[in-house]
Amino acid sequence: MSFTVYLSGEIHTDWRDQIQSGAQAAGLDVEFTAPVTDHPASDAAGDHLGETPSQFWRDHQSSKVNAIRTRTLIEQSDLVVVRFGDKYKQWNAAFDAGYCAALGKPYVTLHDEDIIHPLKEVDAGAQAWCKTTEQVVQTLQYVLKA
Repeated sequence: MSFTVYLSGEIHTDWRDQIQSGAQAAGLDVEFTAPVTDHPASDAAGDHLGETPSQFWRDHQSSKVNAIRTRTLIEQSDLVVVRFGDKYKQWNAAFDAGYCAALGKPYVTLHDEDIIHPLKEVDAGAQAWCKTTEQVVQTLQYVLKA
């Protein structure tokens, strides 16, 4: 079986590379997709549409352009992995998890134990909570090869 997996969330570490390498080493037939992970490029996604009167409207404009990619790739995926890091509050990742829940799209969360409480509702909707990228790969391995 083959799967398309959207890797949502935190962009400041190499967790995506770890999952992709692990899946490749396990011989899994997985296509990975992701949001734009270049933070300045993502912030400037709507700049080509013209000047905005404030940072709020710049962010608003860019978030809408980014949503074209995000929504399309989530809808086309078989599974979404939502990563919450410890350095920043990833409201966009929480939104992606909520979007998955609304679509009935399976998702797993990936985060440390110290943020269980603020993510309790997000985790409650997930099919699994992983603490490591290895657990994500093992989950994929089970789903695809069991």
